[in-house]
Amino acid sequence: MGTGTIKAEVFGKTPDGVEVYVFTLTNSKGVEARIINYGGIVLSLKVPDRAGTMGDVVLGYDTLEGYLENNPYFGCLVGRFGNRIAKGRFVLNGKTYTLATNNGPNALHGGLKGFDKVVWAASTKMTSSGPALGLNYVSKDGEEGYPGMLSVTAVYTLTEDNALVLEYTAVSDKDTVVNLTHHSYFNLACRGDVLGHIVTINSDVFTPVDETLIPTGELRPLAGTPLDFRTPVAIGARINSGDQQLKFGNGYDHNWVLNKPLHQLGVAAKVVEPTTGRVMEVLTTEPATQFYTGNFLDGTITGKGGWVYQQRNGFCFEPQHFPDSPNHPAFPTTVIKPGKTYTNTIIYRFSIEK
Repeated sequence: MGTGTIKAEVFGKTPDGVEVYVFTLTNSKGVEARIINYGGIVLSLKVPDRAGTMGDVVLGYDTLEGYLENNPYFGCLVGRFGNRIAKGRFVLNGKTYTLATNNGPNALHGGLKGFDKVVWAASTKMTSSGPALGLNYVSKDGEEGYPGMLSVTAVYTLTEDNALVLEYTAVSDKDTVVNLTHHSYFNLACRGDVLGHIVTINSDVFTPVDETLIPTGELRPLAGTPLDFRTPVAIGARINSGDQQLKFGNGYDHNWVLNKPLHQLGVAAKVVEPTTGRVMEVLTTEPATQFYTGNFLDGTITGKGGWVYQQRNGFCFEPQHFPDSPNHPAFPTTVIKPGKTYTNTIIYRFSIEK
Protein backbone atom coordinates (compact mmCIF):
# COMPACT_ATOMS: atom_id res chain seq x y z
CA MET A 1 0.00 0.00 0.00
CA GLY A 2 1.00 3.57 -0.50
CA THR A 3 1.79 5.81 2.46
CA GLY A 4 -0.35 8.68 3.69
CA THR A 5 -3.53 9.16 5.68
CA ILE A 6 -7.25 9.79 5.19
CA LYS A 7 -9.46 11.55 7.71
CA ALA A 8 -13.23 12.17 7.47
CA GLU A 9 -15.30 14.68 9.46
CA VAL A 10 -18.62 16.48 9.14
CA PHE A 11 -18.34 19.76 7.21
CA GLY A 12 -21.95 20.90 7.43
CA LYS A 13 -25.48 20.16 6.31
CA THR A 14 -27.43 20.99 3.18
CA PRO A 15 -30.70 22.97 3.58
CA ASP A 16 -32.61 19.66 3.49
CA GLY A 17 -30.53 18.21 6.31
CA VAL A 18 -28.08 15.97 4.45
CA GLU A 19 -24.69 15.80 6.16
CA VAL A 20 -21.71 16.78 4.02
CA TYR A 21 -18.30 15.37 4.89
CA VAL A 22 -14.81 16.70 4.31
CA PHE A 23 -12.13 14.14 3.53
CA THR A 24 -8.52 15.08 4.22
CA LEU A 25 -5.96 13.16 2.14
CA THR A 26 -2.32 13.59 3.18
CA ASN A 27 0.83 12.04 1.72
CA SER A 28 4.08 11.30 3.56
CA LYS A 29 5.52 14.67 2.51
CA GLY A 30 2.73 16.62 4.17
CA VAL A 31 0.95 17.58 0.95
CA GLU A 32 -2.75 17.76 1.76
CA ALA A 33 -5.97 17.73 -0.27
CA ARG A 34 -9.32 18.43 1.43
CA ILE A 35 -12.37 17.38 -0.60
CA ILE A 36 -16.08 17.45 0.23
CA ASN A 37 -18.70 15.08 -1.10
CA TYR A 38 -20.94 18.02 -2.02
CA GLY A 39 -20.06 18.70 -5.66
CA GLY A 40 -16.80 16.77 -5.35
CA ILE A 41 -15.30 20.13 -4.39
CA VAL A 42 -11.58 20.45 -3.64
CA LEU A 43 -11.71 22.77 -0.62
CA SER A 44 -7.99 23.18 -0.26
CA LEU A 45 -4.77 21.84 -1.71
CA LYS A 46 -1.61 22.53 0.27
CA VAL A 47 1.73 22.12 -1.50
CA PRO A 48 5.23 23.41 -0.66
CA ASP A 49 7.07 26.38 -2.12
CA ARG A 50 10.83 26.38 -2.74
CA ALA A 51 11.45 27.18 0.95
CA GLY A 52 9.35 24.19 1.97
CA THR A 53 6.49 26.34 3.25
CA MET A 54 3.07 24.81 2.65
CA GLY A 55 0.44 26.97 1.00
CA ASP A 56 -3.13 26.46 -0.16
CA VAL A 57 -3.14 26.89 -3.95
CA VAL A 58 -6.91 26.81 -4.64
CA LEU A 59 -9.61 29.43 -4.12
CA GLY A 60 -12.83 28.69 -2.27
CA TYR A 61 -14.76 29.19 0.95
CA ASP A 62 -14.16 28.36 4.61
CA THR A 63 -17.69 27.03 5.11
CA LEU A 64 -20.26 24.92 3.27
CA GLU A 65 -22.65 27.90 3.24
CA GLY A 66 -20.43 29.76 0.81
CA TYR A 67 -20.59 26.93 -1.71
CA LEU A 68 -24.35 26.56 -1.24
CA GLU A 69 -25.10 30.26 -1.67
CA ASN A 70 -22.79 31.58 -4.39
CA ASN A 71 -20.25 29.31 -6.01
CA PRO A 72 -18.67 30.26 -9.36
CA TYR A 73 -17.70 26.56 -9.64
CA PHE A 74 -14.82 26.82 -7.13
CA GLY A 75 -13.07 23.44 -6.99
CA CYS A 76 -15.99 21.39 -8.24
CA LEU A 77 -16.64 18.35 -10.37
CA VAL A 78 -18.47 19.61 -13.47
CA GLY A 79 -21.14 17.54 -15.23
CA ARG A 80 -23.17 16.18 -16.86
CA PHE A 81 -21.71 18.42 -19.56
CA GLY A 82 -18.85 20.79 -18.81
CA ASN A 83 -18.60 24.08 -20.69
CA ARG A 84 -21.26 25.58 -22.96
CA ILE A 85 -23.96 24.16 -25.22
CA ALA A 86 -25.36 26.71 -27.67
CA LYS A 87 -28.86 27.95 -26.91
CA GLY A 88 -29.32 25.05 -24.49
CA ARG A 89 -30.22 22.63 -27.28
CA PHE A 90 -28.75 19.63 -29.04
CA VAL A 91 -30.02 16.84 -31.28
CA LEU A 92 -29.23 13.19 -30.59
CA ASN A 93 -30.59 10.35 -32.73
CA GLY A 94 -33.00 12.77 -34.38
CA LYS A 95 -34.49 14.02 -31.12
CA THR A 96 -34.01 17.57 -29.81
CA TYR A 97 -33.12 17.93 -26.14
CA THR A 98 -33.67 21.22 -24.32
CA LEU A 99 -31.49 22.34 -21.41
CA ALA A 100 -31.60 25.28 -19.01
CA THR A 101 -29.96 28.42 -20.39
CA ASN A 102 -27.96 29.50 -17.35
CA ASN A 103 -25.17 31.45 -19.09
CA GLY A 104 -26.69 34.14 -21.27
CA PRO A 105 -28.38 32.34 -24.17
CA ASN A 106 -26.43 29.11 -23.52
CA ALA A 107 -26.33 26.11 -21.19
CA LEU A 108 -23.26 25.94 -18.94
CA HIS A 109 -21.64 23.25 -16.77
CA GLY A 110 -24.54 20.83 -16.51
CA GLY A 111 -27.41 23.18 -15.76
CA LEU A 112 -29.16 24.74 -12.80
CA LYS A 113 -28.31 21.80 -10.55
CA GLY A 114 -25.33 20.13 -12.13
CA PHE A 115 -22.98 17.61 -10.56
CA ASP A 116 -21.35 20.49 -8.66
CA LYS A 117 -24.54 20.94 -6.58
CA VAL A 118 -25.38 17.39 -5.48
CA VAL A 119 -24.22 15.26 -2.55
CA TRP A 120 -22.21 12.25 -3.71
CA ALA A 121 -21.93 8.90 -1.92
CA ALA A 122 -18.38 8.62 -0.57
CA SER A 123 -15.92 5.87 0.29
CA THR A 124 -12.22 5.91 1.14
CA LYS A 125 -9.34 3.50 0.81
CA MET A 126 -5.58 3.33 0.87
CA THR A 127 -4.23 2.30 -2.52
CA SER A 128 -0.76 1.48 -3.81
CA SER A 129 -0.65 5.03 -5.18
CA GLY A 130 -1.81 6.76 -2.00
CA PRO A 131 -4.94 7.74 -0.10
CA ALA A 132 -8.05 7.80 -2.31
CA LEU A 133 -11.59 9.14 -2.08
CA GLY A 134 -14.28 7.54 -4.22
CA LEU A 135 -17.47 9.46 -5.05
CA ASN A 136 -20.56 8.00 -6.72
CA TYR A 137 -23.69 9.63 -8.12
CA VAL A 138 -26.57 8.38 -10.25
CA SER A 139 -28.03 11.07 -12.51
CA LYS A 140 -31.62 10.18 -13.40
CA ASP A 141 -32.90 9.94 -16.95
CA GLY A 142 -34.04 13.44 -17.91
CA GLU A 143 -32.13 15.21 -15.13
CA GLU A 144 -31.39 18.77 -16.31
CA GLY A 145 -32.79 17.72 -19.69
CA TYR A 146 -30.20 15.05 -20.51
CA PRO A 147 -31.25 11.59 -21.69
CA GLY A 148 -30.28 8.37 -19.94
CA MET A 149 -29.67 7.29 -16.38
CA LEU A 150 -25.97 8.00 -15.91
CA SER A 151 -23.98 6.30 -13.15
CA VAL A 152 -20.82 8.27 -12.39
CA THR A 153 -17.76 7.45 -10.28
CA ALA A 154 -14.99 9.90 -9.45
CA VAL A 155 -11.83 8.77 -7.66
CA TYR A 156 -9.44 11.36 -6.18
CA THR A 157 -5.99 10.01 -5.27
CA LEU A 158 -3.16 11.97 -3.64
CA THR A 159 0.12 10.41 -4.73
CA GLU A 160 3.63 10.39 -3.30
CA ASP A 161 4.87 12.54 -6.21
CA ASN A 162 2.56 15.36 -5.05
CA ALA A 163 -0.14 14.82 -7.67
CA LEU A 164 -3.89 14.95 -7.30
CA VAL A 165 -5.18 12.33 -9.71
CA LEU A 166 -8.85 12.46 -10.78
CA GLU A 167 -10.30 9.40 -12.50
CA TYR A 168 -13.84 9.64 -13.83
CA THR A 169 -15.93 6.78 -15.20
CA ALA A 170 -19.57 6.77 -16.27
CA VAL A 171 -22.08 4.41 -17.84
CA SER A 172 -25.52 5.18 -19.27
CA ASP A 173 -28.59 3.09 -20.05
CA LYS A 174 -29.34 5.25 -23.12
CA ASP A 175 -27.35 7.16 -25.71
CA THR A 176 -26.37 10.44 -24.07
CA VAL A 177 -23.69 13.12 -24.06
CA VAL A 178 -21.08 13.43 -21.32
CA ASN A 179 -18.26 15.91 -20.74
CA LEU A 180 -16.88 15.83 -17.19
CA THR A 181 -14.14 18.09 -15.91
CA HIS A 182 -12.66 19.73 -12.80
CA HIS A 183 -12.91 23.43 -11.97
CA SER A 184 -10.41 24.46 -9.29
CA TYR A 185 -9.28 28.07 -9.42
CA PHE A 186 -5.53 27.89 -8.82
CA ASN A 187 -3.16 30.52 -7.48
CA LEU A 188 0.31 29.12 -6.93
CA ALA A 189 1.34 32.25 -4.98
CA CYS A 190 -1.64 31.70 -2.63
CA ARG A 191 -2.47 35.42 -2.74
CA GLY A 192 -2.86 38.32 -5.16
CA ASP A 193 -3.39 38.07 -8.91
CA VAL A 194 -2.08 35.36 -11.23
CA LEU A 195 -0.77 37.65 -13.98
CA GLY A 196 2.86 36.75 -13.25
CA HIS A 197 2.31 33.00 -13.49
CA ILE A 198 4.20 31.58 -16.50
CA VAL A 199 2.06 29.27 -18.64
CA THR A 200 2.87 26.73 -21.36
CA ILE A 201 0.07 24.91 -23.22
CA ASN A 202 0.75 21.88 -25.43
CA SER A 203 -1.41 23.08 -28.32
CA ASP A 204 -1.04 24.48 -31.84
CA VAL A 205 -4.71 25.31 -32.49
CA PHE A 206 -7.73 26.54 -30.57
CA THR A 207 -11.47 26.79 -31.16
CA PRO A 208 -12.34 30.49 -31.64
CA VAL A 209 -15.67 31.61 -30.20
CA ASP A 210 -18.46 34.07 -30.91
CA GLU A 211 -19.49 36.84 -28.53
CA THR A 212 -21.42 34.33 -26.37
CA LEU A 213 -18.32 32.08 -26.10
CA ILE A 214 -19.69 29.34 -28.35
CA PRO A 215 -17.16 27.82 -30.81
CA THR A 216 -17.58 28.88 -34.42
CA GLY A 217 -16.50 25.41 -35.56
CA GLU A 218 -13.13 26.61 -36.83
CA LEU A 219 -9.80 25.21 -35.63
CA ARG A 220 -7.53 28.25 -35.75
CA PRO A 221 -3.72 28.17 -35.52
CA LEU A 222 -2.38 29.84 -32.39
CA ALA A 223 0.71 31.26 -34.12
CA GLY A 224 0.63 35.05 -34.16
CA THR A 225 -2.24 35.30 -31.66
CA PRO A 226 -2.16 36.32 -27.97
CA LEU A 227 -3.47 32.82 -27.19
CA ASP A 228 -0.18 31.21 -28.24
CA PHE A 229 1.35 29.53 -25.18
CA ARG A 230 3.50 27.02 -27.06
CA THR A 231 6.47 28.65 -25.35
CA PRO A 232 6.27 29.92 -21.75
CA VAL A 233 4.45 33.26 -21.40
CA ALA A 234 3.15 35.18 -18.37
CA ILE A 235 -0.64 35.19 -18.10
CA GLY A 236 -0.60 38.98 -17.96
CA ALA A 237 1.73 39.56 -20.90
CA ARG A 238 -0.97 39.74 -23.58
CA ILE A 239 -4.26 39.48 -21.73
CA ASN A 240 -5.07 43.15 -22.40
CA SER A 241 -3.91 43.09 -26.02
CA GLY A 242 -7.30 44.13 -27.37
CA ASP A 243 -7.63 40.96 -29.44
CA GLN A 244 -11.23 40.26 -30.43
CA GLN A 245 -11.18 36.77 -28.92
CA LEU A 246 -9.96 38.13 -25.58
CA LYS A 247 -12.64 40.81 -25.66
CA PHE A 248 -15.30 38.11 -26.10
CA GLY A 249 -13.96 36.21 -23.10
CA ASN A 250 -13.04 39.26 -21.00
CA GLY A 251 -9.64 37.54 -20.93
CA TYR A 252 -8.68 33.92 -21.54
CA ASP A 253 -11.74 31.65 -21.53
CA HIS A 254 -11.05 29.39 -24.51
CA ASN A 255 -10.53 25.80 -25.56
CA TRP A 256 -7.03 24.70 -26.62
CA VAL A 257 -6.84 21.51 -28.73
CA LEU A 258 -4.06 19.36 -27.29
CA ASN A 259 -1.16 17.88 -29.26
CA LYS A 260 -1.71 14.25 -28.31
CA PRO A 261 -3.79 11.24 -29.31
CA LEU A 262 -7.33 11.06 -27.95
CA HIS A 263 -7.66 8.96 -24.75
CA GLN A 264 -3.88 8.89 -24.28
CA LEU A 265 -2.56 10.47 -21.10
CA GLY A 266 -0.35 13.41 -21.98
CA VAL A 267 0.74 16.85 -20.83
CA ALA A 268 -1.80 19.60 -21.39
CA ALA A 269 -0.11 22.51 -19.64
CA LYS A 270 2.57 23.67 -17.24
CA VAL A 271 2.39 26.65 -14.90
CA VAL A 272 5.35 28.19 -13.02
CA GLU A 273 4.99 30.80 -10.27
CA PRO A 274 8.41 32.49 -10.17
CA THR A 275 8.28 34.08 -6.71
CA THR A 276 7.43 30.87 -4.82
CA GLY A 277 8.95 28.37 -7.23
CA ARG A 278 5.75 26.34 -7.31
CA VAL A 279 5.14 24.40 -10.53
CA MET A 280 1.92 22.72 -11.62
CA GLU A 281 1.68 20.30 -14.54
CA VAL A 282 -1.69 19.33 -15.96
CA LEU A 283 -2.01 15.91 -17.61
CA THR A 284 -5.12 14.48 -19.20
CA THR A 285 -6.61 11.84 -21.45
CA GLU A 286 -9.03 14.44 -22.84
CA PRO A 287 -8.58 16.03 -26.30
CA ALA A 288 -8.56 19.65 -25.08
CA THR A 289 -8.39 21.98 -22.13
CA GLN A 290 -10.30 25.12 -21.27
CA PHE A 291 -8.00 27.79 -19.81
CA TYR A 292 -9.86 30.43 -17.81
CA THR A 293 -8.32 33.37 -15.99
CA GLY A 294 -10.95 34.27 -13.38
CA ASN A 295 -12.31 37.03 -15.60
CA PHE A 296 -15.67 37.22 -13.85
CA LEU A 297 -14.39 37.41 -10.26
CA ASP A 298 -15.30 40.98 -9.34
CA GLY A 299 -14.77 41.64 -5.64
CA THR A 300 -18.24 40.49 -4.59
CA ILE A 301 -17.03 37.19 -3.09
CA THR A 302 -15.17 36.95 0.22
CA GLY A 303 -13.35 33.65 0.26
CA LYS A 304 -11.05 31.71 2.54
CA GLY A 305 -9.37 33.70 5.27
CA GLY A 306 -11.31 36.85 4.36
CA TRP A 307 -9.65 37.19 0.93
CA VAL A 308 -11.93 39.24 -1.32
CA TYR A 309 -11.56 37.64 -4.74
CA GLN A 310 -10.88 40.10 -7.54
CA GLN A 311 -10.58 39.58 -11.28
CA ARG A 312 -7.62 37.30 -12.15
CA ASN A 313 -6.99 36.13 -8.59
CA GLY A 314 -7.17 32.56 -9.90
CA PHE A 315 -6.94 30.53 -13.10
CA CYS A 316 -8.53 27.25 -14.18
CA PHE A 317 -7.29 24.43 -16.38
CA GLU A 318 -10.34 22.30 -17.20
CA PRO A 319 -9.34 19.31 -19.37
CA GLN A 320 -12.37 18.22 -21.39
CA HIS A 321 -13.91 17.71 -24.81
CA PHE A 322 -14.60 20.79 -26.92
CA PRO A 323 -17.40 23.18 -25.91
CA ASP A 324 -20.73 22.68 -27.73
CA SER A 325 -19.52 19.36 -29.14
CA PRO A 326 -23.06 17.91 -29.54
CA ASN A 327 -23.75 20.64 -32.11
CA HIS A 328 -20.47 20.21 -34.02
CA PRO A 329 -20.24 16.78 -35.73
CA ALA A 330 -16.63 17.51 -36.76
CA PHE A 331 -15.52 17.78 -33.11
CA PRO A 332 -14.53 14.63 -31.16
CA THR A 333 -17.79 13.05 -30.05
CA THR A 334 -19.14 13.33 -26.52
CA VAL A 335 -21.80 10.67 -27.15
CA ILE A 336 -21.64 7.53 -25.04
CA LYS A 337 -23.75 4.45 -25.67
CA PRO A 338 -25.10 1.76 -23.35
CA GLY A 339 -22.50 -0.88 -22.60
CA LYS A 340 -19.62 1.54 -23.21
CA THR A 341 -17.79 3.08 -20.26
CA TYR A 342 -16.80 6.75 -20.37
CA THR A 343 -13.33 7.28 -18.90
CA ASN A 344 -11.42 10.47 -18.19
CA THR A 345 -8.22 11.00 -16.21
CA ILE A 346 -6.99 14.42 -15.08
CA ILE A 347 -3.77 14.93 -13.08
CA TYR A 348 -2.57 18.10 -11.34
CA ARG A 349 1.06 17.44 -10.36
CA PHE A 350 3.07 19.84 -8.22
CA SER A 351 6.82 20.35 -7.93
CA ILE A 352 9.41 23.06 -7.23
CA GLU A 353 11.59 25.12 -9.52
CA LYS A 354 14.65 26.25 -7.60
